[in-house]
Amino acid sequence: MAVTVILGTQWGDEGKGKIVDLLSDNYDIVARYQGGANAGHTVVINGKKFILHLIPSGILHPNTVCVIGNGTVIDPDALINEINMLEQEGIHVKNRLLISHKAHLIMPYHKLLDTLSESTRSQKAIGTTGRGIGPAYIDKFSRVGIRIVDLLNKEDFAAKLRFNLNEKNNILKALYHTEELNIDEIIDKYLEFDKIIDPYIKDTTTYLNQAIADSKSILAEGAQGAMLDVDHGTYPFVTSSNPTVGGACTGLGIPPTAINRIIGVVKAYSTRVGNGPFPTEQNNSDGDMLRKYGDEFGSTTGRPRRCGWLDLFALKYSAMINGFEEIAITKIDVLTNFDKIKICTGYKYQGKELKTFPADNQTLDQVECQYTELPSWKSIPKNAKVFSDLPLEMKKYVEFIEQYLGRRVCLISTGPGRDEIVKV
Repeated sequence: MAVTVILGTQWGDEGKGKIVDLLSDNYDIVARYQGGANAGHTVVINGKKFILHLIPSGILHPNTVCVIGNGTVIDPDALINEINMLEQEGIHVKNRLLISHKAHLIMPYHKLLDTLSESTRSQKAIGTTGRGIGPAYIDKFSRVGIRIVDLLNKEDFAAKLRFNLNEKNNILKALYHTEELNIDEIIDKYLEFDKIIDPYIKDTTTYLNQAIADSKSILAEGAQGAMLDVDHGTYPFVTSSNPTVGGACTGLGIPPTAINRIIGVVKAYSTRVGNGPFPTEQNNSDGDMLRKYGDEFGSTTGRPRRCGWLDLFALKYSAMINGFEEIAITKIDVLTNFDKIKICTGYKYQGKELKTFPADNQTLDQVECQYTELPSWKSIPKNAKVFSDLPLEMKKYVEFIEQYLGRRVCLISTGPGRDEIVKV
């Protein structure tokens, strides 16, 4: 059955957690392929809200094995807290969660440097979550990162940590005028962490490829969204990894030939957390209403999200680089609060229509969005399960998206609950 990839198509917060949870029952394995605890995937089951930052949303299904791949960066505190939270809720994690021995660790100096760097930027801040994600990836690509496998040998781990801390403490002292970090405290903490997570550690690359060879089904779960991709997003206002489809291959160690289905998750309007260009942003009553009725506050940071209308011009670019043929639309119920709905179908820059999505933020900050206006709907039948159950205006909204993108909508989320879903 090979691999299905679920990815965010916008600036994150599209509702991927609910879609992954919905589909997990049909898959043997759910695998997270990039990012860290800066992600927040929310699933609501019988009114109970679960917010997962590192562990795949498939963990809420008792027969599903979950994998945290090598492309992620792991904060020990966040992971342990998440495991404890699930166990307290009666969701057993042992023997169901596997963590790549090649995954990189977020160290205390990563979080400290993340916060200090963001607070002292001379130019406009990125809007990072302060979870140490960026500095951890910097060390990874500088080839001085510390991986879970490094914890196996205390002497080697101490030597690598000492080398890193020598540099980090110099930066902390000289640039930020803060106290140095204590190496012995860090060694003790991370070796204790190693004891706790040892039962979960595995060569997940070999495990996943064997699963593919055994015809098992895998659902690859991305974090953030395509427009935050470090290569293809609105750089530099992006995350530090590749949420796009290619990240599934590098972040799990699987070949692209194993991927046979890609589903792009699209929120029915647009949101963004942090700074950076956002062409359809509505700094007005429409934006306030989207935030209020969509409960648009970050599940990781609690920050209010910037809100705007659906941007199909940006989505077409996202579809091009990700190759998804199917779309899952989320939070369409939020639009019932409007009389009219706007959809961006193009950009103009200095009076000229743009043919492609701009790579530079200066242009994106100045584009004029071209909108099409459609009527809204005032209610959604509570028992709606198939497309024909939906109001005519909602069906026209969905069909407009399909026709513009040339992609098929396969799922529509009509509310936060697990059962509030329409299959198309």
